[in-house]
Amino acid sequence: MPTIHTPPPTDKLRDRRPEIHDGDNGGRRPPTDKRTGGNGDGDNWDGEPSGRRGPRERISVARIGVMLTLFAVVMIFVALAVAFVVTKVSGVTDAHGHYVKLWQPTAVPPILILNTVVLLLSSLAAEFARRSMFREHELMEEWLGIGRPISRRATIWLSATLALGLAFVSGQCVAWKQLVDHHINYRHNPSATFFYLLTATHAAHLLLGIAALVGALVVLQRSRKLGTRQVWVDSTVWYWHAMGLLWLALYALLEFGQ
Repeated sequence: MPTIHTPPPTDKLRDRRPEIHDGDNGGRRPPTDKRTGGNGDGDNWDGEPSGRRGPRERISVARIGVMLTLFAVVMIFVALAVAFVVTKVSGVTDAHGHYVKLWQPTAVPPILILNTVVLLLSSLAAEFARRSMFREHELMEEWLGIGRPISRRATIWLSATLALGLAFVSGQCVAWKQLVDHHINYRHNPSATFFYLLTATHAAHLLLGIAALVGALVVLQRSRKLGTRQVWVDSTVWYWHAMGLLWLALYALLEFGQ
């Protein structure tokens, strides 16, 4: 978990903190939630009741929620992968008593390699966005009301993540069209059925991640609470990373498991 810093006590900053007036053209008020977390030095939230221990607790709870959600998602794909393997090795007995396998490998469209690279790049951009939310000096600037460098930087990287995510989904649509053009539809044979099923299910979950990215971008622009912005970005990025790792596993299964 990244370190979440707490500003020094107010009385230590009183002489250094710039005086901000409502009428100042360039001045900004500090964030509504001035408690930006802590690294164990100078914060005394451990004595607070559960639910009132600051952003560290909120981020921990949010991550647990993301992990539980991802556990359910992974179980869906594990079930599909098991069905993939069982169907591959199974067959039927024809009228002459011969055991016939119905599985015929489906050629993976080459564009999936490009799609994989695009998704990995999007995950890298997402991680830059997440890390930018916990930079100590920028946290202090925002706490002092000097500006919102955290939101600006994270918005750039999350926007790049969103664009690459949409490019990935578009690339998947191209892959499906290429198969259809070669007269390979989901009813063509069991391997084609699983190709469409696995890639479409992953795309549906990735679209949920895209919706979360849009929500995080809105929160970065609208919310004055730094803790809320950190929770949104952190949770969204971890979900996005999981979708990237899940796709690598699915691609390996489709490419080498047939």
